[in-house]
Amino acid sequence: MPKNTQQAGKPISPSSEEVLARLEQLAKSIYDQIQSGKPPYLDIPVRTLANTIWDKKRKLLVLGPKTAKREFFDIGESKRFMQTILMLSLIVRARRENDYPTIRDLYYTGKHTIYYVNEYGKKVSEETWDDQRESNAVIQDIEVATGLLREHMGIMHDAKGRIVGNMIIRSKGTEIDLSRMGSGAWGIPSNVDQLEITKVEADYVLVVEKGAIFERLNEEEFWKKNKCILVTGKGQPDRSTRRMVRRLWEEFDLPVYILTDADSYGYYIYSVYRSGSISLSYESERLATPEARFLGVSTSDIERYKIPKNYIIKATERDIKRAKELMNYPWFKESKRWMEELQLFIERGEKIEIEALSGHGFKFLSNVYIPEKIANKEWII
Repeated sequence: MPKNTQQAGKPISPSSEEVLARLEQLAKSIYDQIQSGKPPYLDIPVRTLANTIWDKKRKLLVLGPKTAKREFFDIGESKRFMQTILMLSLIVRARRENDYPTIRDLYYTGKHTIYYVNEYGKKVSEETWDDQRESNAVIQDIEVATGLLREHMGIMHDAKGRIVGNMIIRSKGTEIDLSRMGSGAWGIPSNVDQLEITKVEADYVLVVEKGAIFERLNEEEFWKKNKCILVTGKGQPDRSTRRMVRRLWEEFDLPVYILTDADSYGYYIYSVYRSGSISLSYESERLATPEARFLGVSTSDIERYKIPKNYIIKATERDIKRAKELMNYPWFKESKRWMEELQLFIERGEKIEIEALSGHGFKFLSNVYIPEKIANKEWII
């Protein structure tokens, strides 16, 4: 298990000067090509499923070696080349001016119409990008080309993760005690690497899929009674939530347990925390937590905990199809337990939410289920 014990808790974000230098170096490589009379191009690692590799040893999804040459004079690549240069110029300008644009800001700032006369003498127009998916993809291209997270580049997103527990964080010189949030919790910021984690007193990290369940456990002060750090990504987690979980595991040697609904989408959310995602495989080393364990809720819990029938939901065709897809993913296939669990889900055609445990009382989740599962490690996948 890799650990960063020497620098545990220290800010690990590259400096503003280093970020700007790496961005400018990418721009300079294009400038040098033009100055030397060469057709300008960019070599960008390919971010596709075909170039995504399951690293069994590290238990991570990683980007493969394939790259694509994006050439200005290639009619099929010229637009994406120009989009990349446009986005790069916007990000460099923001860093020089110490601005922190959102991904939406960059979309609107770069979006404009170009008018030109085509080969038939007709005036036509072209948009720099048609929708935000295009501009977002270009930002990811710049990430893989420079080795920088967009958060390092000062690009903000709608961070939704929350965290609470016996933990102190220093942010911009201010110490924040996450055990003194009252009934609230601390919102995980976009750039987790800028934080200094000065104190963590916990036995494990509990990551909860659903925001409402997180709020309930926080209100019950579950984290205090059970000496843990409580985290939620409110469904599919954003990058900053995943980065925070990774830092707590890597730097503080804390076990990480994931609590989701018992359905194929909850299972996939677990795998994103643990192994990474296909779309962000190039950042798995910084975002995934390969030793994370699935606490539940699982399909086998329906029998193990005698879930009342009125809490059991019929799985949809989409649920079943998704489960079959998961069975083909190598990070699930290598686990006999997971293959059995997914097969059971398909055979039963049933799913349950975390709230199904309330069939045994509202405190059953916090007083019985979670402590019992952690105590009986063989029940954890």
